[in-house]
Amino acid sequence: MTKRPISVLAPLADVTDPAFRRIIAKYGKPDVMWTEFVSADGLFKGGYDALVKDLAFTEEERPIVAQFFTSSPEMMKKAAELACDLGFDGIDINMGCPDKSVEKQGAGAAHIKNPILAQEIILSAMEGAKKDGKNLPVSIKTRIGYNKNELETWLPLLLETNPALITIHARTRKEMSLVPARWEHVRRAVEIRDSFVDKNGKKSETLIFGNGDVADLKDAKLRAEETGCDGVMLGRAIFGTPYLFSSSYEQLHRENVEDRRKILKIMVEHTKLFEELLPHKNFSIMKKHYKAYVNGWPASPAGGDGAKELRMKLMEAKDANEVSKIIDVYLETLK
Repeated sequence: MTKRPISVLAPLADVTDPAFRRIIAKYGKPDVMWTEFVSADGLFKGGYDALVKDLAFTEEERPIVAQFFTSSPEMMKKAAELACDLGFDGIDINMGCPDKSVEKQGAGAAHIKNPILAQEIILSAMEGAKKDGKNLPVSIKTRIGYNKNELETWLPLLLETNPALITIHARTRKEMSLVPARWEHVRRAVEIRDSFVDKNGKKSETLIFGNGDVADLKDAKLRAEETGCDGVMLGRAIFGTPYLFSSSYEQLHRENVEDRRKILKIMVEHTKLFEELLPHKNFSIMKKHYKAYVNGWPASPAGGDGAKELRMKLMEAKDANEVSKIIDVYLETLK
């Protein structure tokens, strides 16, 4: 891919599931899509039937990268082999998630404290990525450090394994998402990559992507220009805006009644896909999306805060059929 900057969809747990990814691919496809992260251990220790559903994808979503987390090189290799079997275009290793349950397993951001194991995990993924003669690119998503900025030591250790891509979330694990992302660290990551030479005297060709607090494509382009990074990963901005990666994003305004209709119809379509593709998941997962879809417009014609009233009704909905009826009634008020 020669286009720069590359704009990609971040992996978000219980957000970028197969249903939402189908919607995003239809209404505003990014250059590359990531799955939500999946436990490599869970896949091969009794949870395969449920977890493999999180890895389902359509041809319209390509290129698509499967993201896994584990502290076991053996499990990572098996997950990479599975990605080959399922036809993914790449494999990503989560080395930045701050979730305590993930860290207790020695995975996610815990890898920053154990760089030797992190290298073993990456190399195991690369081995698994060669199954059946394939050679899928292996990438890493991580942070600038654990309790403090450790880029100067952490990033070179990752570069030693020669991954295709490293995405830098511009915060430490300790900071979670509680402070603004500091993109000067992404710029520094690019500088470290540019000056890196491996033991054979070869310069690094690893791509560096930045992540954190990116509002839209215009903002992504600006961040890339300021830092020199090869691409930008957008995450939370996708909430309520499945058309985020489309040029039409700039033209859709929630204050406009017709645009509001379009957004709500996409929301209903998303809900029906969720129910169809992920019947094993709790329907309440969709409700975080409703808060984002139904946001940012003026009072309803009947008086009151139309968005607030609608959100309250959606929060009580139990299935896609109820959601569809609630939206039909609301749309009648817009005529």
